[in-house]
Amino acid sequence: MIQADYEKYVRHYGATMSLEDFVMNVWSAPDRAKKRRRPKAMEDWFRNLGDPKAQEIWHVIQRQRAERETELQQELFKQKKRQADAERALLTKVTKKAQEDLRISTDKISKLKLDLDDLQRVEPLARDRRFYPGNYAPVIVMENGRKVIKPMRYRCRLPGWTAEVERKYDTTYNARRDKIETSWQALFGHRHAVIVVSAFYENVERHNMEQRELAEGEKSENVVLEFRPKPEQDMVIACLWNESPDGDEALLSFAAITDDPAPEVAAAGHDRTIIQIKPEHIEAWLTPEGRPAEELQAILDDRPQAYYEHQVAKAA
Repeated sequence: MIQADYEKYVRHYGATMSLEDFVMNVWSAPDRAKKRRRPKAMEDWFRNLGDPKAQEIWHVIQRQRAERETELQQELFKQKKRQADAERALLTKVTKKAQEDLRISTDKISKLKLDLDDLQRVEPLARDRRFYPGNYAPVIVMENGRKVIKPMRYRCRLPGWTAEVERKYDTTYNARRDKIETSWQALFGHRHAVIVVSAFYENVERHNMEQRELAEGEKSENVVLEFRPKPEQDMVIACLWNESPDGDEALLSFAAITDDPAPEVAAAGHDRTIIQIKPEHIEAWLTPEGRPAEELQAILDDRPQAYYEHQVAKAA
């Protein structure tokens, strides 16, 4: 869940937006643009920015939202018809197909209405700040001696990889700390970044969360947990990033570094935790060239005091 306040990036972290990279992110071939999902909160930054280039970006985002709205309305019409057909069929005869069609269409209609509301809504909600593997998020890097915010995909394409190779290894949104000097050596010590988040989410098995064994005949059930630090604070998360050729464009992508879980995260049923670094280490972390690995590893060890409380996440 990203920190949504752009002014806070400027005031607290001295970072400003790389408008050129945001232009490249929103202006693209239509088929690519549709695949570039971004948190609504990040897109809404451009609503009130006065810079002419920022306003051009906002106009493109509005156009993309209008196109998305048309797609959603068409799908909503399709699902309403499916729902009505299922209801009529069930009046005559109860069949498994009609029951499934009714269940699926009802669920989809609810989600479609929520998505349509989000496109038009101005008032911010917490779900506007969520991002997922494969989505784009605001990432801070050092460029020409200044901190800049770039939109990057949350799944890193490692140096030398093609899109085809990447599809075989689709979990590179996280970089295990015990692998960063081997599997990630082309980026560790060279291309460092941070993201600023207020919460993170993990998939766990319900029986592990409840610290028990599966009952006889019980099937494993996935639960999504939301973790928030106490005391409440922005979390500055250590990341690695890369720039890869992607057809006639460049792909910016990143991974969050993870480590063995904090005790309270392990107790909740998960085996990894993203690494939070102290704000005073941001400058050094973002300028890794020439720094020994021991110094960079020490930054990852020197973490803020935080206890990660959890709750079952609300549906996005």
